[in-house]
Amino acid sequence: MTSNQHTDPLSDIEIARKATKKPIIDIGTKHLGIDSKYLLPYGHDKAKVSLEYIESATNQNDGKLILVTAITPTPAGEGKTTTTVGLGDGLNRIGKKTLICLREPSLGPCFGMKGGAAGGGYAQVVPMEDINLHFTGDFHAIGVTNNLLAALVDNHIYWGNKAGIDPRRVTWRRVVDMNDRALRSIVSSLGGVANGFPREDGFDITVASEVMAIFCLAQNLDDLKTRLGNIVVGYTRDRKPVKAKEIDAAGAMTTLLKDSIQPNLVQTLENNPAFVHGGPFANIAHGCNSVLATKSALKLSDYVVTEAGFGADLGAEKFFNIKCRKANLKPDCAVIVATIRALKMHGGVTKENLGKEDVEALKIGMKNLERHIENVRRFGVPVVVAINRFSADTESERGAVVEGCSFLGVDAIECDHWANGGRGTEDLAHKVAELADSHGGDFKLLYPDNLPLWEKIKKVATEIYGAADITGDAKLRKQIEDLENQGFGNFPICIAKTQYSFSTNPELKGAPSGHIVPVREVRLSSGAEFIVVICGEIMTMPGLPRTPAANSISVDDNNNIVGLF
Repeated sequence: MTSNQHTDPLSDIEIARKATKKPIIDIGTKHLGIDSKYLLPYGHDKAKVSLEYIESATNQNDGKLILVTAITPTPAGEGKTTTTVGLGDGLNRIGKKTLICLREPSLGPCFGMKGGAAGGGYAQVVPMEDINLHFTGDFHAIGVTNNLLAALVDNHIYWGNKAGIDPRRVTWRRVVDMNDRALRSIVSSLGGVANGFPREDGFDITVASEVMAIFCLAQNLDDLKTRLGNIVVGYTRDRKPVKAKEIDAAGAMTTLLKDSIQPNLVQTLENNPAFVHGGPFANIAHGCNSVLATKSALKLSDYVVTEAGFGADLGAEKFFNIKCRKANLKPDCAVIVATIRALKMHGGVTKENLGKEDVEALKIGMKNLERHIENVRRFGVPVVVAINRFSADTESERGAVVEGCSFLGVDAIECDHWANGGRGTEDLAHKVAELADSHGGDFKLLYPDNLPLWEKIKKVATEIYGAADITGDAKLRKQIEDLENQGFGNFPICIAKTQYSFSTNPELKGAPSGHIVPVREVRLSSGAEFIVVICGEIMTMPGLPRTPAANSISVDDNNNIVGLF
């Protein structure tokens, strides 16, 4: 998320267009030491790194892994992606060989209400416009792969249904990479016998697809194929799961993803390397870039700075409990991004009054930051707070944040990367390197694999969200019991809930406690190897706002994109 907190006359997109980019082949060969034959260019400023090279790089030493997360998001903005880019540039400035790993943006929020996701100001990855639009086609490939499986399921039923799939129990949904509430619940195959068997169906946004989750968790092409084959697409009449491999779908699906699975290499405005690959949302999926990109970066650099979506209750929790668990990663440091504006909103200040000093409201809002700090510490990961500076911040307000964090034994470091790039994060970079280098490997997961699914959900709700309990009706409890009986009880959970609160009520700011988390639905992701737990009113297919960003996006007379950022 970008934070236009300064008075620079240039917009983010104008800054990106004025960037002096190096040829992407130079970034790969000179900065990372990759032989050019292993770089597959998409134009002059982006390239994929071949799987052949990634597999050959496994003997190199791993770097230090740094996670950038944030407080609970507000309309005031936090600047997590901007801080990730700025910190990567700052570490490189102080002589630490660093590679940044980010998620690819979805077209849904780009044309909806959030805008782009390539950083902002002088802490961006470029080419910003390409990254925020079709990029290298990864999302298209993921969507088509998902929908190929949907077509194969319906076709299998139409031509005799050898696997015995009950049309009433097909669980595989179609996807599209756009917010479209009209597709949440549909009836398919209308129009007569030639069109198949009519049934209820629905669409999710591409970033919520299990194919996206698999894409981001697979460690090589064979692992990708195995996971795709393990997708449960539906159930028989006696409720036995039917997997994609039983209808011979895995090979074709892997074929569509064989190029996309290779990490995308781009650069920052300061010509430092960055991988931008994969992009599940953290409010409805697991919120992290691909394991392949992260592990490749750890082989190619001394420090890797990555991010996880939304606040630490969602992105960081899933990064730790799902990605690190599955990929055997051990993070060395976590950075929690906060802005004084956002903390004041958590303290009750309206957006219109954020420009006025209000230390008391800020101290109330600090409860949100404190809980995120406590939550990250539960995983044994050292923490530092990055204060993403806005021009309206006052000395008293900055002092209150520093003092509050100091009381918790955490450093809070002011950063000015939006205006000054890596130079604005040098203090943070020094602290992050110190913490990462001295980390003793105390990382731990929140729950063991063998804890019952209901107890896993309750543990996250009570220990991370501050809830008193969770609820679910008898039908849902029976569904969870069935999943355990089918052998899926050892999977971690991926809770889908609003990103705007620790609770399931997006209006409840700060650090609410004692609330109840209603579990509405559970979905099996057997290829990704986790259980999606849908809570409250969260939707896996968002809708567009009353005035979508798309209404302001166009191409001007000079063939330049306008309104994207």
